[in-house]
Amino acid sequence: MITENYLGKSGVQYIFEYKDCDNFSVLPYDKCTQVYAVCFYDEKMVIVYNGKKDTWGLVGGTIEKGESLEETLKREVQEESNMEVLSFLPLGYQKVIDTRDGSVFYQLRYVCIVKPYGEFISDPVGHITEIKLIDPTEIKQYFDWKKIGDRIMERALELQKN
Repeated sequence: MITENYLGKSGVQYIFEYKDCDNFSVLPYDKCTQVYAVCFYDEKMVIVYNGKKDTWGLVGGTIEKGESLEETLKREVQEESNMEVLSFLPLGYQKVIDTRDGSVFYQLRYVCIVKPYGEFISDPVGHITEIKLIDPTEIKQYFDWKKIGDRIMERALELQKN
């Protein structure tokens, strides 16, 4: 397990505990809030630009009511990159602890092989305004999630070949 402290944009202090896993059945579904994926297309990694937050990141988002984890993954990849998920595997999860009250939720991480449906224009909500296909070794030019991010990328590169 990798543990890091994180100061949110709103000034809230969180504790992130990341753990590799091969499935998410051990987690309480009602505490799972987000699904994000390291997506690969033709040996390139897909990253997205959130114009609202002015940040680059992975493809993903919030689990909607009544939606399975797999449905969320496929929907978010399609909405944010206009790509189809051809295959996927769980990478791990991040347990997020809010230091104000000790509340806990989970953010799930997958690795995916994808292919475009067509040209990307924008996501339905309008937050994602650009996508890029990059060499995975260039990721820190766009964002750096420290030790947890390093582990997510290391595992994604291992598993994407499966």
